[in-house]
Amino acid sequence: MRRFGQVVAWAVIVVSTAAVTVAVLVPRIGGATPYTILTGSMRPHLPPGTLVVAKPVRPADVHVGTVITYQLASGERPVVTHRVVEVGTATDGTARWRTQGDANPVPDALWVRPVQVKGRVWYAVPYLGRANSWISGEQRHRATVVVALGLFAYAALMLAGTLMDRRARR
Repeated sequence: MRRFGQVVAWAVIVVSTAAVTVAVLVPRIGGATPYTILTGSMRPHLPPGTLVVAKPVRPADVHVGTVITYQLASGERPVVTHRVVEVGTATDGTARWRTQGDANPVPDALWVRPVQVKGRVWYAVPYLGRANSWISGEQRHRATVVVALGLFAYAALMLAGTLMDRRARR
């Protein structure tokens, strides 16, 4: 039974560490931002609950087929993650893009301007976005600290147990 408990504990540690690494650490190091897919517009590639990490992208690097995350209105919080289906040029010479969700029958009505683009989807992790959307930024920070402290406490318990076993054998 003790061995089973250790296996379960290690599984929890590995999964927690991987989740924190994928959702928090890698995006920070890579200069990217995590977002959660909330609707089915990008099914089947990015179903609801998927965590997508968007990395900043130069306008010249956005082409047909690129999946981008962009603000619905410049400077406002709500974002959308859709695929670029058409590249155009505005009257002032700047690039603009027409996007469409993979599951949507028609392209989005409005063109996307460079100022709206948050980034190109770098990677996506199914289901992890559900956990990401349950907690706010402050709660996420606290959860990261709690997980880290929990891992250190577990390591200390394992070390203490090993030392006690060694003393008992002597």
